[in-house]
Amino acid sequence: MRARYGVPLSLTAVGAAGLAYAAGIEARSFRLRRVTVPVLPRGMRPLRVLQVSDIHMVSGQRKKQRWLQSLAGLRPDFVVNTGDNLSDTEGVPEVLDALGPLMEFPGTYVFGSNDYYGPKLRNPARYLIEKVQGRHGLNGNAPAVGVVHNPWEELRDAFDAAGWVGLSNTRGRLKLEGIEIALTGLDDPHIKRDRYAEVAGGPEEGADLSLAVVHAPYLRSLDAFTADGYPLILAGHTHGGQLCIPFYGALVTNCDLDTGRVKGLSTHTAGEHTSYLHVSAGCGANRYTPVRFACPPEATLLTLTERA
Repeated sequence: MRARYGVPLSLTAVGAAGLAYAAGIEARSFRLRRVTVPVLPRGMRPLRVLQVSDIHMVSGQRKKQRWLQSLAGLRPDFVVNTGDNLSDTEGVPEVLDALGPLMEFPGTYVFGSNDYYGPKLRNPARYLIEKVQGRHGLNGNAPAVGVVHNPWEELRDAFDAAGWVGLSNTRGRLKLEGIEIALTGLDDPHIKRDRYAEVAGGPEEGADLSLAVVHAPYLRSLDAFTADGYPLILAGHTHGGQLCIPFYGALVTNCDLDTGRVKGLSTHTAGEHTSYLHVSAGCGANRYTPVRFACPPEATLLTLTERA
């Protein structure tokens, strides 16, 4: 009897311990990633850009709120929010409270699917199945029905009131003490809201830096931005894989981006152009799967420096 049940019971215990760690410890072990990206013109001073993404705020997440508030101590030149702020229809006040100190700095934002719609309970194995079948989000899947609509308009109005530049299929500019940054953004490709034709044409003349922003790093968006000559693209959405295998990495990206670029700084090539790509692993998770393993929640401080 012992030989028959010893191994399954041991595996069950290991699985339970891993789940407890993933939900109770790692999901709350917030980190700051620091990267340097050489994209500025010669002679321009370095710029410090704070990227926050995939907050997925649920009411009562006080530690996450305090950590986000503390990031204001980094004193960035500007903030980029790459979407999915919500995972709770009642979470808008707590998102705004958490980001309040950061909204004192210049900033820009795009929205993700979870800003617009509430999450649904899903079997995590479906992400693997969809990866094999080449289906992600609404790209290849049936349209979502019976979804909860989040009060994203309240977020938009608060961000706009703080002076943050909304980039949902549009362009904008930030001015920082004599430095002008041209911004081009897309609405979320994960739910087919991206309209690149409305912003096509490449970086604007007269700006010191042109920056591309999108929530989900689908290849069609990365190809378009890169082919148009943007030096840097910022995205989120992937959660860094969320449940990763130590010494191996992510199994899925929840889009058609390869797992080798699921988080951090990499490059993307399209045609004759190559852009830097930074994908944030984000600092939250869907309220129905509030776990992370071998993939701590994060924000990123990017230091932009002169091109070689």
